[in-house]
Amino acid sequence: MIEVHYWTTPNGHKITIFLEEAGLPYKLIPVNIGKGEQFKAEFLAIAPNNRIPAVVDRNPVDNGAPITIFESGAILLYLAEKTGKFIGKDIRSRTETTQWLFWQMGGLGPMAGQNNHFSNYAVEKIPYAMDRYRNEVNRLYGVMNNRLADRKFLAGDYSIADMACYPWIVPWERQGQKLSDFPNLQRWFESIKARPAVVKAYEWTPKINPGHGGVRTAEERAILFGQTAISVKNAAQRTAASRP
Repeated sequence: MIEVHYWTTPNGHKITIFLEEAGLPYKLIPVNIGKGEQFKAEFLAIAPNNRIPAVVDRNPVDNGAPITIFESGAILLYLAEKTGKFIGKDIRSRTETTQWLFWQMGGLGPMAGQNNHFSNYAVEKIPYAMDRYRNEVNRLYGVMNNRLADRKFLAGDYSIADMACYPWIVPWERQGQKLSDFPNLQRWFESIKARPAVVKAYEWTPKINPGHGGVRTAEERAILFGQTAISVKNAAQRTAASRP
């Protein structure tokens, strides 16, 4: 059984997509990041960066103690290696998959996240920041569109690279983009959207977070955007104090 500490964000969706595609049994443990549940000691014990998702594999392949993993890219790699699915078997195809996974982790996700923040959440609207990140997301969409010109998926066969990127394209309108400007990307997006496992993964959103749609209160804003090194130190101290 895979325990998934989860919230309804793009990074959270990556993991449920994989688990549905692979047919692995899993248990969702919601972590409401708007209420600060990511700072609870039991969550920090497996996710010291206080970010979702994180997983606990109760049945690792070595039959040893449970394995905990945080960071969505690392989780996808772990699950792909555990199951032997959705990652290339030889060095060349595996490299194709991992480089596009890392591209998402280092580029598409962070840039889309900053674009969303400055365009939709920032109290002070800073035109330079809004233009900077919206344009960078536009560039990254162009990179994907070019990559998909002569192939169905990012790394050839459907893989964890596609699972990592897809949730970050879902809010394309909120990102200030037009999918119609990127026909190859749009074709890829629609093909993944129609996959039964992807449909099922997204069915968790209204069940777990019926108010899904963004930051709505000053308290949520402080929790999500007001953290510093002192916050991390205080959370670590609470975690240490809770240990027997």
